[in-house]
Amino acid sequence: MKTGILLAILAFTIWGLLPVYWKAIQHVPPLEILCHRIVWSFLLLTAVQIVFRNWNAFLDKLQTPKTRIVYIGTSCIIGSNWLLYVWAVNSGYVVEASLGYFINPLISVFLGVLILKERLRPFQWTSVGIAATGVLYLTFIYGAFPWIALLLAVSFGLYGLLRKIGKLNAVEGLTFETGLFFIPCLIMLFVRSANDSSAFGPPFSNTTVLLALTGIVSALPLTLFAAATRRIPLSLLGILQYILPSLLFFLGVFIFDEPFSRQRLIGFVIIWSALILYSLEGMLTKMFFQI
Repeated sequence: MKTGILLAILAFTIWGLLPVYWKAIQHVPPLEILCHRIVWSFLLLTAVQIVFRNWNAFLDKLQTPKTRIVYIGTSCIIGSNWLLYVWAVNSGYVVEASLGYFINPLISVFLGVLILKERLRPFQWTSVGIAATGVLYLTFIYGAFPWIALLLAVSFGLYGLLRKIGKLNAVEGLTFETGLFFIPCLIMLFVRSANDSSAFGPPFSNTTVLLALTGIVSALPLTLFAAATRRIPLSLLGILQYILPSLLFFLGVFIFDEPFSRQRLIGFVIIWSALILYSLEGMLTKMFFQI
Protein backbone atom coordinates (compact mmCIF):
# COMPACT_ATOMS: atom_id res chain seq x y z
CA MET A 1 0.00 0.00 0.00
CA LYS A 2 2.76 2.48 0.96
CA THR A 3 4.70 1.70 -2.21
CA GLY A 4 1.58 2.18 -4.33
CA ILE A 5 0.85 5.56 -2.74
CA LEU A 6 4.42 6.78 -3.32
CA LEU A 7 4.36 5.58 -6.95
CA ALA A 8 1.05 7.37 -7.55
CA ILE A 9 2.27 10.64 -5.99
CA LEU A 10 5.43 10.57 -8.10
CA ALA A 11 3.50 9.79 -11.31
CA PHE A 12 0.96 12.58 -10.80
CA THR A 13 3.69 15.09 -9.91
CA ILE A 14 5.60 14.35 -13.12
CA TRP A 15 2.39 14.61 -15.17
CA GLY A 16 1.50 17.87 -13.47
CA LEU A 17 4.81 19.44 -14.51
CA LEU A 18 4.83 18.08 -18.09
CA PRO A 19 3.12 21.16 -19.65
CA VAL A 20 6.45 22.96 -19.24
CA TYR A 21 8.00 20.28 -21.44
CA TRP A 22 5.27 20.37 -24.09
CA LYS A 23 5.40 24.17 -24.23
CA ALA A 24 9.09 23.92 -25.12
CA ILE A 25 8.13 22.06 -28.34
CA GLN A 26 4.77 23.73 -28.99
CA HIS A 27 5.90 24.62 -32.53
CA VAL A 28 5.75 20.89 -33.36
CA PRO A 29 2.30 19.59 -34.49
CA PRO A 30 0.58 17.56 -31.74
CA LEU A 31 0.22 14.49 -33.98
CA GLU A 32 3.97 14.47 -34.67
CA ILE A 33 4.66 14.78 -30.92
CA LEU A 34 2.35 11.82 -30.33
CA CYS A 35 4.20 9.72 -32.89
CA HIS A 36 7.54 10.54 -31.28
CA ARG A 37 6.15 9.66 -27.85
CA ILE A 38 5.00 6.26 -29.11
CA VAL A 39 8.12 5.43 -31.14
CA TRP A 40 10.69 6.42 -28.52
CA SER A 41 8.66 4.90 -25.67
CA PHE A 42 8.43 1.56 -27.48
CA LEU A 43 12.16 1.48 -28.25
CA LEU A 44 13.00 2.30 -24.63
CA LEU A 45 10.60 -0.28 -23.20
CA THR A 46 11.75 -2.96 -25.63
CA ALA A 47 15.32 -2.39 -24.49
CA VAL A 48 14.20 -2.75 -20.87
CA GLN A 49 12.43 -6.04 -21.66
CA ILE A 50 15.53 -7.41 -23.39
CA VAL A 51 17.96 -6.30 -20.66
CA PHE A 52 15.86 -7.95 -17.96
CA ARG A 53 15.22 -11.01 -20.17
CA ASN A 54 11.48 -10.68 -19.86
CA TRP A 55 10.60 -10.78 -23.55
CA ASN A 56 9.53 -14.46 -23.71
CA ALA A 57 7.40 -14.17 -20.58
CA PHE A 58 5.81 -11.04 -22.03
CA LEU A 59 4.92 -12.82 -25.28
CA ASP A 60 3.52 -15.81 -23.37
CA LYS A 61 1.08 -13.57 -21.48
CA LEU A 62 -0.20 -12.19 -24.78
CA GLN A 63 -1.37 -15.63 -25.88
CA THR A 64 -4.62 -15.08 -23.96
CA PRO A 65 -7.26 -13.42 -26.20
CA LYS A 66 -8.79 -11.55 -23.26
CA THR A 67 -5.42 -9.98 -22.44
CA ARG A 68 -4.94 -8.83 -26.02
CA ILE A 69 -8.44 -7.31 -26.15
CA VAL A 70 -7.96 -5.43 -22.87
CA TYR A 71 -4.65 -3.93 -23.96
CA ILE A 72 -5.83 -3.06 -27.44
CA GLY A 73 -8.45 -1.01 -25.60
CA THR A 74 -5.89 0.66 -23.34
CA SER A 75 -3.68 1.40 -26.37
CA CYS A 76 -6.45 3.28 -28.16
CA ILE A 77 -7.51 5.11 -25.01
CA ILE A 78 -4.07 6.29 -23.92
CA GLY A 79 -3.13 7.32 -27.47
CA SER A 80 -6.23 9.50 -27.71
CA ASN A 81 -5.58 10.92 -24.25
CA TRP A 82 -1.96 11.80 -25.09
CA LEU A 83 -2.94 13.53 -28.32
CA LEU A 84 -5.75 15.59 -26.78
CA TYR A 85 -3.64 16.56 -23.76
CA VAL A 86 -0.69 17.82 -25.82
CA TRP A 87 -3.04 19.74 -28.12
CA ALA A 88 -4.85 21.32 -25.16
CA VAL A 89 -1.64 22.41 -23.44
CA ASN A 90 -0.07 23.91 -26.55
CA SER A 91 -3.33 25.59 -27.58
CA GLY A 92 -3.68 27.49 -24.32
CA TYR A 93 -6.14 25.23 -22.50
CA VAL A 94 -4.03 24.17 -19.53
CA VAL A 95 -6.69 25.35 -17.06
CA GLU A 96 -9.43 23.40 -18.85
CA ALA A 97 -7.15 20.35 -18.96
CA SER A 98 -6.74 20.70 -15.20
CA LEU A 99 -10.54 20.69 -14.86
CA GLY A 100 -10.55 17.36 -16.69
CA TYR A 101 -8.15 15.87 -14.20
CA PHE A 102 -10.21 17.32 -11.34
CA ILE A 103 -13.20 15.42 -12.74
CA ASN A 104 -11.22 12.23 -13.43
CA PRO A 105 -10.78 11.08 -9.79
CA LEU A 106 -14.56 11.13 -9.36
CA ILE A 107 -14.85 8.88 -12.40
CA SER A 108 -12.16 6.58 -10.93
CA VAL A 109 -14.06 6.38 -7.64
CA PHE A 110 -17.34 5.74 -9.51
CA LEU A 111 -15.78 2.96 -11.61
CA GLY A 112 -14.10 1.45 -8.57
CA VAL A 113 -17.40 1.22 -6.70
CA LEU A 114 -19.56 0.22 -9.69
CA ILE A 115 -17.29 -2.22 -11.53
CA LEU A 116 -14.76 -3.45 -8.96
CA LYS A 117 -17.23 -3.41 -6.04
CA GLU A 118 -14.89 -1.34 -3.88
CA ARG A 119 -16.53 -0.04 -0.70
CA LEU A 120 -16.26 3.42 0.79
CA ARG A 121 -16.72 4.32 4.44
CA PRO A 122 -19.20 7.10 5.34
CA PHE A 123 -16.58 9.85 5.67
CA GLN A 124 -15.03 8.75 2.38
CA TRP A 125 -18.43 9.20 0.73
CA THR A 126 -18.59 12.65 2.36
CA SER A 127 -15.22 13.67 0.94
CA VAL A 128 -16.20 12.38 -2.51
CA GLY A 129 -19.44 14.38 -2.28
CA ILE A 130 -17.51 17.54 -1.36
CA ALA A 131 -15.12 16.99 -4.26
CA ALA A 132 -18.06 16.44 -6.64
CA THR A 133 -19.57 19.72 -5.43
CA GLY A 134 -16.32 21.52 -6.19
CA VAL A 135 -16.13 19.99 -9.66
CA LEU A 136 -19.74 20.90 -10.45
CA TYR A 137 -19.08 24.42 -9.23
CA LEU A 138 -15.98 24.75 -11.44
CA THR A 139 -17.90 23.36 -14.41
CA PHE A 140 -20.74 25.82 -13.83
CA ILE A 141 -18.53 28.90 -13.55
CA TYR A 142 -16.48 27.85 -16.57
CA GLY A 143 -19.38 29.16 -18.66
CA ALA A 144 -19.21 26.66 -21.53
CA PHE A 145 -19.46 22.93 -22.04
CA PRO A 146 -15.97 21.68 -21.06
CA TRP A 147 -15.60 19.01 -23.74
CA ILE A 148 -11.79 18.93 -23.46
CA ALA A 149 -12.02 18.38 -19.71
CA LEU A 150 -14.67 15.67 -19.98
CA LEU A 151 -12.86 13.74 -22.72
CA LEU A 152 -9.63 13.78 -20.74
CA ALA A 153 -11.45 12.69 -17.58
CA VAL A 154 -13.39 9.82 -19.13
CA SER A 155 -10.48 8.49 -21.19
CA PHE A 156 -8.06 8.40 -18.28
CA GLY A 157 -10.66 6.93 -15.94
CA LEU A 158 -11.33 4.06 -18.34
CA TYR A 159 -7.59 3.57 -18.84
CA GLY A 160 -7.07 3.21 -15.09
CA LEU A 161 -9.92 0.70 -14.84
CA LEU A 162 -8.64 -1.50 -17.67
CA ARG A 163 -5.11 -1.36 -16.28
CA LYS A 164 -6.47 -2.44 -12.92
CA ILE A 165 -8.02 -5.62 -14.34
CA GLY A 166 -5.25 -6.31 -16.88
CA LYS A 167 -2.78 -9.17 -16.39
CA LEU A 168 0.37 -7.46 -17.66
CA ASN A 169 2.68 -5.58 -15.32
CA ALA A 170 3.42 -1.88 -15.77
CA VAL A 171 6.30 -2.19 -18.25
CA GLU A 172 4.73 -5.06 -20.21
CA GLY A 173 1.43 -3.23 -20.62
CA LEU A 174 3.01 -0.03 -21.88
CA THR A 175 5.26 -2.02 -24.22
CA PHE A 176 2.19 -3.55 -25.86
CA GLU A 177 0.32 -0.22 -25.93
CA THR A 178 3.12 1.62 -27.71
CA GLY A 179 4.07 -1.38 -29.84
CA LEU A 180 0.58 -1.59 -31.34
CA PHE A 181 1.03 1.80 -33.03
CA PHE A 182 4.81 1.72 -33.45
CA ILE A 183 4.89 0.90 -37.18
CA PRO A 184 2.17 3.41 -38.26
CA CYS A 185 3.83 6.17 -36.23
CA LEU A 186 7.28 5.32 -37.59
CA ILE A 187 5.96 5.43 -41.16
CA MET A 188 4.37 8.82 -40.53
CA LEU A 189 7.60 10.25 -39.15
CA PHE A 190 9.57 8.95 -42.16
CA VAL A 191 6.99 10.46 -44.55
CA ARG A 192 7.21 13.84 -42.82
CA SER A 193 10.99 13.68 -42.95
CA ALA A 194 10.94 12.82 -46.66
CA ASN A 195 8.67 15.81 -47.30
CA ASP A 196 10.96 18.12 -45.28
CA SER A 197 8.10 18.87 -42.88
CA SER A 198 9.52 17.05 -39.87
CA ALA A 199 10.59 18.99 -36.77
CA PHE A 200 13.14 16.26 -36.06
CA GLY A 201 16.07 18.08 -37.63
CA PRO A 202 19.79 18.42 -36.87
CA PRO A 203 20.99 15.72 -34.43
CA PHE A 204 21.74 18.00 -31.50
CA SER A 205 19.17 20.77 -31.88
CA ASN A 206 16.99 21.48 -28.84
CA THR A 207 13.83 20.30 -30.61
CA THR A 208 15.40 17.02 -31.75
CA VAL A 209 16.74 16.23 -28.29
CA LEU A 210 13.42 17.04 -26.63
CA LEU A 211 11.49 14.90 -29.11
CA ALA A 212 13.87 11.99 -28.56
CA LEU A 213 13.41 12.29 -24.80
CA THR A 214 9.61 12.07 -25.10
CA GLY A 215 10.01 8.32 -24.68
CA ILE A 216 11.34 8.75 -21.16
CA VAL A 217 8.94 11.49 -20.07
CA SER A 218 6.01 9.46 -21.46
CA ALA A 219 6.96 6.00 -20.25
CA LEU A 220 8.19 6.84 -16.74
CA PRO A 221 5.04 8.39 -15.20
CA LEU A 222 2.69 6.02 -17.01
CA THR A 223 4.69 3.03 -15.78
CA LEU A 224 4.60 4.41 -12.22
CA PHE A 225 0.85 4.96 -12.53
CA ALA A 226 0.20 1.48 -13.88
CA ALA A 227 2.25 -0.02 -11.04
CA ALA A 228 0.30 2.05 -8.51
CA THR A 229 -3.07 0.87 -9.85
CA ARG A 230 -2.13 -2.73 -9.00
CA ARG A 231 -1.20 -1.87 -5.39
CA ILE A 232 -3.89 0.49 -4.09
CA PRO A 233 -7.70 0.71 -4.41
CA LEU A 234 -8.99 2.63 -7.42
CA SER A 235 -10.95 4.92 -5.10
CA LEU A 236 -7.78 5.96 -3.21
CA LEU A 237 -5.96 6.41 -6.52
CA GLY A 238 -8.73 8.73 -7.61
CA ILE A 239 -8.27 10.99 -4.60
CA LEU A 240 -4.46 11.11 -4.92
CA GLN A 241 -4.92 12.14 -8.53
CA TYR A 242 -5.90 15.65 -7.40
CA ILE A 243 -2.16 16.35 -7.24
CA LEU A 244 -2.07 16.45 -11.06
CA PRO A 245 -4.80 19.04 -11.73
CA SER A 246 -3.61 21.20 -8.85
CA LEU A 247 -0.18 21.48 -10.44
CA LEU A 248 -1.78 22.10 -13.84
CA PHE A 249 -3.88 24.90 -12.34
CA PHE A 250 -0.78 26.49 -10.84
CA LEU A 251 1.14 26.32 -14.13
CA GLY A 252 -1.80 27.54 -16.21
CA VAL A 253 -2.47 30.57 -14.01
CA PHE A 254 0.92 31.64 -12.65
CA ILE A 255 3.31 30.47 -15.38
CA PHE A 256 1.26 30.57 -18.60
CA ASP A 257 -0.97 33.53 -17.57
CA GLU A 258 -4.30 31.86 -18.36
CA PRO A 259 -7.43 33.48 -16.83
CA PHE A 260 -8.15 32.61 -13.20
CA SER A 261 -10.91 34.24 -11.15
CA ARG A 262 -11.89 34.24 -7.50
CA GLN A 263 -14.73 31.86 -8.37
CA ARG A 264 -12.27 29.29 -9.69
CA LEU A 265 -10.19 29.68 -6.53
CA ILE A 266 -13.28 28.79 -4.47
CA GLY A 267 -13.76 25.57 -6.47
CA PHE A 268 -10.07 24.77 -6.04
CA VAL A 269 -10.33 25.17 -2.24
CA ILE A 270 -13.47 23.00 -2.06
CA ILE A 271 -11.74 20.13 -3.86
CA TRP A 272 -8.58 20.34 -1.78
CA SER A 273 -10.74 20.31 1.36
CA ALA A 274 -12.19 17.02 0.17
CA LEU A 275 -8.70 15.61 -0.34
CA ILE A 276 -7.67 16.66 3.19
CA LEU A 277 -10.80 15.10 4.67
CA TYR A 278 -10.24 11.83 2.80
CA SER A 279 -6.60 11.70 3.93
CA LEU A 280 -7.42 12.45 7.58
CA GLU A 281 -10.18 9.83 7.59
CA GLY A 282 -7.74 7.23 6.32
CA MET A 283 -5.09 8.08 8.91
CA LEU A 284 -7.57 8.09 11.81
CA THR A 285 -9.08 4.79 10.68
CA LYS A 286 -5.63 3.21 10.53
CA MET A 287 -4.78 4.52 14.01
CA PHE A 288 -8.08 3.20 15.38
CA PHE A 289 -7.53 -0.32 14.06
CA GLN A 290 -3.93 -0.34 15.29
CA ILE A 291 -5.15 0.54 18.79
